[in-house]
Amino acid sequence: MKRKTHITLDDIAKKVKVSRVTVSKALRGHPDISEKTAKLIRKVAAELGYSPNFIARNLSARRSNMLGVVIPKIAHFFFGSVIEAMYNTAFDNKYETILTVSQENAERERKHIQTLVSMRVDGIIVSVSQQTTDVEIFKWVRKMGIPVLFVDRMPELPVPGSSTVLVDDRGGAIKAVEQAISVGYQKIAMVGGNPQINIGKNRQLGFEEALTQHGLPVTQEWIIHGGFGKEDGYRGMMQLHQLGALPEFIFAATYPVALGVIEAAKVLGLRVPDDIDIICFGESDMIDFIQPSLSCVAQNTQELGARAVKAMLEIIQNTEGSSELHIVIPTQLVLRETGIGKRSRAARSPQLEHTV
Repeated sequence: MKRKTHITLDDIAKKVKVSRVTVSKALRGHPDISEKTAKLIRKVAAELGYSPNFIARNLSARRSNMLGVVIPKIAHFFFGSVIEAMYNTAFDNKYETILTVSQENAERERKHIQTLVSMRVDGIIVSVSQQTTDVEIFKWVRKMGIPVLFVDRMPELPVPGSSTVLVDDRGGAIKAVEQAISVGYQKIAMVGGNPQINIGKNRQLGFEEALTQHGLPVTQEWIIHGGFGKEDGYRGMMQLHQLGALPEFIFAATYPVALGVIEAAKVLGLRVPDDIDIICFGESDMIDFIQPSLSCVAQNTQELGARAVKAMLEIIQNTEGSSELHIVIPTQLVLRETGIGKRSRAARSPQLEHTV
């Protein structure tokens, strides 16, 4: 099929018998053009199949009204919800969002960022991949005069001039572990998480801090690193089982990790939460369908995505003053059927949910 020729402003001007400048002003709603002429130009533009050439417009305009977004995964409740909030907030502010997905690959991430810069986006919002260690690409973007904002995940090395919108990972982990301690657990493990990424590092720091503050030992062999997926939870649970003496309670670094832990526990003939209990960081729209229903550290994904875009727009529009913003979103502990102790489980309705 032959590709249709792109209709230009000159084509419309020739058809209506006006100047190119007149067509441009009419399509932008400029008051210099009468409503009668503007209506005719819009009618002809529609008949010819005209669509604005954003790339050409960007060459002459200081702003493109486009934001670039790079995330590690898309088939994921957390990122899906964050992206939805980003899209809605950007749209409400007359901005388009160009989404790219790194698939947890640093090279893909770098190429996506180069593409977004070439498209002349006004700012780039990034949640870095688990492989990301080199920050030169982000420094290059800043040298190009384009704002960079990290959402949820950020590189370990600093990127001067960048901004962040993060979850209180450390505080959330403390809440989860203190809940376990409050119902009598003393043998506590952590499964999942990459300590090279800020969310993995800070969740582990919170885990260790809570144990130390309550006089409990930090057993290093009960801190099982890996990643943030279901397979990491499965492997972690199997590794704990191979050690011999199992912990009483597991703090799972993510909701998918918790699913892997539960699956492995079933294979091993262990009952959750009776034989081994669990609370995870993060949740899913499917969390209520899991048995037992998982208690979790809830992140406000809608607020995270919306605040990221609002912060980026504030930076773009603030030509004077600071070009950095650093925002931390608090978490809530949502208690369901796990992590509440045997007495509490016996006394509560299975459908009852309690937020701390």
